[in-house]
Amino acid sequence: MYEYIKGELVLLTPTYAVLDVQGVAYNIIISLQTYTKLAKVATAKLSVHQVIREDAHLLYGFYDEEERQIFRLLINVNGVGPNTALMMLSSLSAEEIRAAILKEDINTLKGVKGIGLKTAQRIIVDLRDKVTTSGASSDLFAKLSAGNKQKEEALSALIALGFAKAPAEKTLDKLLKQSENYTVEELIKAALKQM
Repeated sequence: MYEYIKGELVLLTPTYAVLDVQGVAYNIIISLQTYTKLAKVATAKLSVHQVIREDAHLLYGFYDEEERQIFRLLINVNGVGPNTALMMLSSLSAEEIRAAILKEDINTLKGVKGIGLKTAQRIIVDLRDKVTTSGASSDLFAKLSAGNKQKEEALSALIALGFAKAPAEKTLDKLLKQSENYTVEELIKAALKQM
């Protein structure tokens, strides 16, 4: 998994950027927010999120970490894929999305192309406990990033044991908010005690 890519900006369009890193060009899908910030630079460092599909390996790039973290939270919502999350980040800033979630402002979220009432409600329900009021909480985002791998492995194990995904995920999120220092094994054991 790539963390960031830094290189010479050789091509910039509203939907993607091409960064040349020592002779290797990376095509990185971007939001309009990132596009606006990249318009004034010759060299760029983009935080990236890699999506591997059967037919493609895609890189989504973000000018700042806050935008990437909102993107990652959004794609974890059932029914919101990478393209929908990117559409949201092109229509609204990361801060506007956070504010809409916290204020339970369904109309703002529904204003984004491709987001209907049910999806907007699901985003609010799933993410209102995962975003903070005071801009990006680097502490929360650090915990989410550190806990993501352990959470994914623990969630797979719990589902394999016959637990439903939603309650298992909620339990794991609660445990990871208390401490991000769990190993996968400890996380599974702690979750089993609470389920």
